Amino acid sequence: MSFVVPAEWAPHKAMWLGFPSHADLWEDNLGPAQAEVAALARALAGPGGEVVKLMTGHPDGEAAARELLGGVPGIEIVPGAFGDIWLRDTGPIFADGRAHGFRFNGWGGKYELEHDDKVAAQIAAASGAALVANDFILEGGAVDHDGAGTVLTTGQCLLNRNRNPGWTEEVAAEALGKALGAKKLLWLGEGLVNDHTDGHVDNLARFVAPATVAIPVAWGKGDPNAPAFDDAARRLAEMTDAEGRKLKVVRIPSPGWIDGDDGRPVPASHMNFLIANRAVIVPIYAEQPGQFAVGALNEVFPDREVIGLPSTAILSGGGSFHCITQQEPA
Repeated sequence: MSFVVPAEWAPHKAMWLGFPSHADLWEDNLGPAQAEVAALARALAGPGGEVVKLMTGHPDGEAAARELLGGVPGIEIVPGAFGDIWLRDTGPIFADGRAHGFRFNGWGGKYELEHDDKVAAQIAAASGAALVANDFILEGGAVDHDGAGTVLTTGQCLLNRNRNPGWTEEVAAEALGKALGAKKLLWLGEGLVNDHTDGHVDNLARFVAPATVAIPVAWGKGDPNAPAFDDAARRLAEMTDAEGRKLKVVRIPSPGWIDGDDGRPVPASHMNFLIANRAVIVPIYAEQPGQFAVGALNEVFPDREVIGLPSTAILSGGGSFHCITQQEPA
């Protein structure tokens, strides 16, 4: 059976969204993170034109979700069990009417939490899609799809020995060809500094249209990711997609250096935007570069409203809007 994973800009039946539910993980950031996710849910269900399936992972999270969002049109609260909210990585990738699940090992053994390895099956069952279980490790944030069989990824993550030991580019291409219909893998190098995902591509480069990829451009002095951004742009400028088309590279302002609690830069990226049915939701960490990123993405997505929303509390957990969602194609 021949199929490909639809591009994110293709129509969605629903958008799955993880809701922060565990006080022991989020501590003082639990309330602020819940408020940011609630704002995202409202934007998705309103101007975004989505049916939001808001998945909670604990009874306390379900209670908080119902208090914040119960009765909001377009938002369905789905009680479940997960370690944390990163559904892009723990949930399935939808294609050809099926939910394609993968083994999950806590991003190379860094954060192995109870129930995370069961999220794909829960979402498949709740959506009514057959679950296809693939016997290798893959997180959804490690791959980005153009809807025609071209897949963006990074060697830092996909070939990391802490995922699938012994994988080469050829082995990975064969595995993703069988599991996700990938016809051509486009290999980038390093991802963002201090990214515990080992360089997920959805923080670095994203397809935004056929044969068109968005990549950040460094913002301000000392942007820690300037070398990774420029390396990715150089590589992609020499590449073609699965249909032989030369890629167009669009540069979007980076947030620049965003301090973590320990003074080191956190992996903040406007590339973790989410393409909804009628809108694009962009995570914002600092006002001025955020405004510039929204403006640049307005040029890229003229048929969608581009909305910037705060994501500082969510980022304290290690990711942002794209990381906590997974689209279910129409």
